Amino acid sequence: MLGRWINAVRRNHGLEHATVAVLFERHGPRRLAGRASGDGFFILGKVDQQVLDDCAHEALHRMQNGQPGLAISPLCGTNIAVTGLFTAAAALNASRRAEQQKRSDGFMSAVTAAMIAVILAQPAGRWLQKFVTTRGDVDDLEIVDTRQLLPGVKKVFTRSLA
Repeated sequence: MLGRWINAVRRNHGLEHATVAVLFERHGPRRLAGRASGDGFFILGKVDQQVLDDCAHEALHRMQNGQPGLAISPLCGTNIAVTGLFTAAAALNASRRAEQQKRSDGFMSAVTAAMIAVILAQPAGRWLQKFVTTRGDVDDLEIVDTRQLLPGVKKVFTRSLA
């Protein structure tokens, strides 16, 4: 049961990313946030309910017809979390080593370590999305409703056909 719920959240997370990608393609970038759940996903921000519904349906259609990669987003919070973890680890390591170096050398070491961490975090975040936090296989998923829950909070409801 837990495994089924996790898979539902991962697929809805992927559909959320794809929906935002379609929305941005059609209407340009905007300030939005999303959160997946077992029965769909929330979108927080200014977006018309019908526009969101249309974009969600197009995203689902595109994912079901050869574009499962839409599930991976450079804007995902997973990427932010991985970058934060990598840079924190690099900074801690650099600060330990800085105790044995001159102050200016320690600072440059910390900058270099942080830059390397950011570079390494990008592919690591994509990998984590692909194999842990999202799924692009949504062939048996359908959108059942899109509702406004509160001002600036909408939810796209999904269900599995399997």
